Amino acid sequence: MSAKIDPKLLSAFLLLIVASLSAGLVDSQGKSDQQTIQEIKDYREGRDGFFKEHPRSPLDESQRGDFKALTYYPIDLKYRFDGKIERYKYHIMNPKYYANFLTNKGIKKRYIRYGKFRFQLNGKEHTMELYKSPGSDHLFIPFRDKTNGSATYNGGRYLDAEIIMPGYKIVIDFNMAYNPSCVYNEKYTCIIPPDENNFDVEIRAGEKMFQQP
Repeated sequence: MSAKIDPKLLSAFLLLIVASLSAGLVDSQGKSDQQTIQEIKDYREGRDGFFKEHPRSPLDESQRGDFKALTYYPIDLKYRFDGKIERYKYHIMNPKYYANFLTNKGIKKRYIRYGKFRFQLNGKEHTMELYKSPGSDHLFIPFRDKTNGSATYNGGRYLDAEIIMPGYKIVIDFNMAYNPSCVYNEKYTCIIPPDENNFDVEIRAGEKMFQQP
């Protein structure tokens, strides 16, 4: 004889799930806000450690000696978005298949046009172009916004993102936005974000203007 489930307990359980989702406690990837925030903190701690100690740090030895940490906006999950990628299906012979980015050195770098992603911020829809380096499994998103030149680097910032399968889904988290390496050392070649990813809004998330140690 199968056990009967109390309808009141079942209703309470379902209401708890709905309330949790409504409150943003669990995202579409099954992560709680607390887990997401900890991931961002861990990422920032790891990035600071890389800059301070790794031999491939963009900081030279004199800078690393006094370096403590990079400067970031406070974590704000309103700048985190998930959804589906709108894939491009250009043939490799189509001129639109590749995007050629200008760099700070005057040369060009080539990336594959992978697709686009739409997100809502401050009541307005924005469209982000997504790119992929040949041979890479991750997406690269160079962008500019209204904080550039004041709170953030005037040349724009970058994001990396994973292609989530099945369904070509993506999580865009501006809390993970980072500065190009040429911000810290002029020897690096850095892509200039395209006009398509110049957002007419302040993205008050991620890495801020570099403060020299």
